[in-house]
Amino acid sequence: MKEMICICCPMGCRLKVYDDQDPIRVEGNTCARGAKYGAEEAVSPKRVVTATVRVRGGEIAMASVKTSGAIAKSSVFDALALLKGKVVDAPVREGDVIVGNIFGTGVDFVATKTVEKAQ
Repeated sequence: MKEMICICCPMGCRLKVYDDQDPIRVEGNTCARGAKYGAEEAVSPKRVVTATVRVRGGEIAMASVKTSGAIAKSSVFDALALLKGKVVDAPVREGDVIVGNIFGTGVDFVATKTVEKAQ
């Protein structure tokens, strides 16, 4: 049995996940999303990753990025390594793909901030 707090909504339900059963049993959730979250988190945790990349010739030197979807928690540091040393040229537009198809997952690192060219 694993105990965790659901992060699907502000309720923060305290979950008990019995992952030694088939199907996995989740208790303590107040909605179906909590049950799904608990079961997935126990078997294959995933995370949305946020970071920054350097911008060459921009009005500011950095742009924030995030994954377009969740990736395996075990791959987070490997995904961040893809951004190490990455420099993009201004302008950068919100939604621009910075690194595409991370590890063949179909998930991209996308810009979450627009950075215009320096004047």
